[in-house]
Amino acid sequence: MAKIKTTIFLTIPGLVFFYSLFLISCASVQSPTGGPRDTIQPVIVKETPKNLTRNFKGSEIEIEFDEFVKLSNEFTEISVSPAMDIPPVYKSKKEILKISFEEALQKNTTYTINFGKAIADVNESNILKNYSYVFSTGDQIDSLSISGKVINSLTKQKLKDVTVFILPVSQDSLFGKKKASFFTTTDTSGTFKLSNLREDKYRIYALNEQGGDRIYNGNSEEIGFLNQVITLNKDTSNIELKVFKEVPKLFSVTDRKIETDGRITLIFNKAILNPSLTILEPTELNARKTVEFSSTRDTALIWLPELNFDSIKVAVSSKEIGLDTVILRRNKRDTYTPLVSISDNIIGNKIRPGSELAIKFSSPIKSFDNKLISILEDSIAIKGYELVKNEKSTKIYTIKYPWKLKKQYILRLEGGAFTDILGTKTKVYARKFDPDSEDNYGSISIKVAVPDTSKNYIIQWLSDGDKIIRQDRISKNTVLNYTKYPTAKYKIRVIYDENNNGEWDTGNIILKRQPENTWTFEKTISLRPNWDLEEVVTIPNPG
Repeated sequence: MAKIKTTIFLTIPGLVFFYSLFLISCASVQSPTGGPRDTIQPVIVKETPKNLTRNFKGSEIEIEFDEFVKLSNEFTEISVSPAMDIPPVYKSKKEILKISFEEALQKNTTYTINFGKAIADVNESNILKNYSYVFSTGDQIDSLSISGKVINSLTKQKLKDVTVFILPVSQDSLFGKKKASFFTTTDTSGTFKLSNLREDKYRIYALNEQGGDRIYNGNSEEIGFLNQVITLNKDTSNIELKVFKEVPKLFSVTDRKIETDGRITLIFNKAILNPSLTILEPTELNARKTVEFSSTRDTALIWLPELNFDSIKVAVSSKEIGLDTVILRRNKRDTYTPLVSISDNIIGNKIRPGSELAIKFSSPIKSFDNKLISILEDSIAIKGYELVKNEKSTKIYTIKYPWKLKKQYILRLEGGAFTDILGTKTKVYARKFDPDSEDNYGSISIKVAVPDTSKNYIIQWLSDGDKIIRQDRISKNTVLNYTKYPTAKYKIRVIYDENNNGEWDTGNIILKRQPENTWTFEKTISLRPNWDLEEVVTIPNPG
């Protein structure tokens, strides 16, 4: 049988189609690979009419960006100065932001539209900060400016993203609901600049706010201000605003709760002098309570012999003057598990040279059993140590003993070694430690010279993280000795204690009272192992 040979003829279009199928079948389908996240804010490509236009006659402004943009919180973020009875209409579509005026503009007036943080790109929400569009309906544009910096009043740290605004004296509405029209935010170095301002008298404020509404909402926010009015008739610079958190005028208990271990916690909105607590109901519990206040006097802890009440009424007083009364209620089905936890002052299995071993408990201690407490020195039990109750806290005991170098110690507390006021006994606790060598510590003698012996000063010895390690009150030239401190970096801060109360006092916006001045010694002090240093600190007059 003859073989039949078949020949297939493809037209040019057919070849193209076949080749395309081949390429598609060979291609590897992959998801787009990710690149670096876009962190660049939108860039303005064109403004119509141009920014800083004079003799503005239209009713619309159009701003074009290099990418799609969106508006957020425009009713709170965008402001127009001078204020308009009918606010403009703002619309964003793709790359275009359009502003339409719904009322006639005033003649010969400079208008500033401050967008705050309202403009952002669509993809990553990168915000265009502090953008302002300025135009004038007359021949002139207001061109005065105010610039300066914002710092923390205590630490002198420069603050970023703080809102700075001015209010004309004729309409100072810091405590009202009207938002400031002239505002900006500080950059990473804490500096700010307000531009295109008219001649007038202003008050200036810095607000480290939470709500973003440019209205001071009280003690939860940090505020800074100048006492004097700024009479703006030329560019003004070098303004320094020191922000602080104001102490609440009225005292209140901000939080109250019964903990799972039966302890009652009350947290105050501010510290109080000579605090005291009285249980008003049930009255029989008042004589049986145990109360301890925190060292900052803004927290109270209460222990009761039993928790079988439905509710308890507690009065908080200062110098026998009633401040607040609170009621705590408990569910009858709630259960509490009394527990006494233990901690100590041993750091990394080392105890500081010359220091005592401190044992800290979570509740006040009523008694202890010496037979259940032991200390081993190189596995041999020692005698002659002294167990002493702390004078300021019933929750702390110290063990006094001449600890020896190159010896290893073990503190062991058997179960029931300590019993708290509720009758709860401690569990087994063991801790290994040895005395640290003095070679790992440094000392420094600081000669402090004061500028005025009729004034009072607080000298604070700070860790590198600004934690207060020690503070001394002085009023004359003094030598302060800081001995056997871990080798690290330290700072010295001075508080000009104007009222001689031994603490730093914050400011008051209503009374126009600034916080007490502080000054930080320009040198960071580095303690070296087994070194004795000397330093001279000359306190300047407050600025």
